[in-house]
Amino acid sequence: MIIYIDMDDVLCDFSGAKASAIAEHPGIAFPQSQYGFYLKLSPLKGAVETVLELYRSDKYTPYILTAPSTMNPFSYTEKRVWIEDKLGFCFIDRLIICSHKGLLKGDILIDDNNSGRGQEYFDGKLIHFGTNHYPDWASVRRELKLDG
Repeated sequence: MIIYIDMDDVLCDFSGAKASAIAEHPGIAFPQSQYGFYLKLSPLKGAVETVLELYRSDKYTPYILTAPSTMNPFSYTEKRVWIEDKLGFCFIDRLIICSHKGLLKGDILIDDNNSGRGQEYFDGKLIHFGTNHYPDWASVRRELKLDG
């Protein structure tokens, strides 16, 4: 099964970093436009471990599917460096940076948004991360039957 996994607010704490940056520098409306923003993002609890387990499984073929920041052309490079740093070089060939996620074919999309970047056109199942049904990686692990 092909699984696409979003990066911002699914693998890493984009919103928390953005809020902290705005609090620290209120004159910068789009801190994600600043050089180095994506490199400093913290992984969400359980994200890295789960993605690496999916990579090692015989059942799933995971890819990272992230949209670029239109405010920061460096986001392409910074996201790639973040993925290698947190998930290893093996994920470099599994990183897809695309503004329209509905163009890809696969079985599952794990994303914190259900629209806006083509998620509503994705043919497979959407696991809407950060919602009541899938609030965290523990709930995703249960859905994918990784615990047991």
